[in-house]
Amino acid sequence: MSQKEVVQSLFQNRIGILATMHKKEKVISPILEKELEIKIIVPEGFDSDKFGTFTGDVERTGGQFEAARSKAEGAMALYGETLAIASEGTFGPHPFVPFIPFNREVVLLVDKENDIEISGIATTTETDFKHKVVNSFTEAYEFSLSVGFPETGMVVKLSERSKDSSEMIKGITTKEELEKAVTFALGKSTNSEVFLETDMRALYNPKRMKNIEAATRDLVKNIRSLCPNCEWPGFKATERKKGLLCEWCKQPTELTLSYQYSCNKCGHNEEKLYPNGIEQADPGNCQYCNP
Repeated sequence: MSQKEVVQSLFQNRIGILATMHKKEKVISPILEKELEIKIIVPEGFDSDKFGTFTGDVERTGGQFEAARSKAEGAMALYGETLAIASEGTFGPHPFVPFIPFNREVVLLVDKENDIEISGIATTTETDFKHKVVNSFTEAYEFSLSVGFPETGMVVKLSERSKDSSEMIKGITTKEELEKAVTFALGKSTNSEVFLETDMRALYNPKRMKNIEAATRDLVKNIRSLCPNCEWPGFKATERKKGLLCEWCKQPTELTLSYQYSCNKCGHNEEKLYPNGIEQADPGNCQYCNP
């Protein structure tokens, strides 16, 4: 069968439960319904916050993939279906440039009927992951505007260490709500300071929603990548090997030399050299020629 026929035989006209309560269907559903012909349903009453929150009032158990998997399985259980999609995001310092904020999104498809688990990943530094300690509404409002408010929602907490939901107000999207929240928090503060942060939930964060869309497109790409050995979807890069040789001195650089591709179904592995179509590194990227 062709690539398209394989994908259609697995997913066409099936019900896919999208495990979200934060409007992620806005960017995930149109892509999966068009590209895979899955009928997406968002479950009513599904509480994705019980798997962890960015504000820390509910600790996430396990890593990013484990959390996404738990969401998918929880959503499937509600409807008795065998196909679900879930996403999970992380925020923190860039792994190579620590002072730059970094967002990594995973969109995971879990298919119990065919024993398939395939993911898409997108990373970006285009994120509003920021916070600040303030001691007045004026300072809070100025900071909020600088990070994209009101399109980007805000969270007000008594302190950075606050974990109790009674010590934080989320989903703030108007000047009036922000003033009320800051005034309330300052009234409870013991040091005349409160902690302000961007709301990283997808429905309050346009930049994060855009990255979830990118991860969904990566998921579709990986589903359409068939294993050359067993013709099963999900044949994707699982390991990067650096060491592309410099054009001048022929020494290895930090640039990508190859990717290792793997199949979860049959275990087939394959190395693909020069994934970016470049067989030699520009000397400007060489630590020897351009120290």
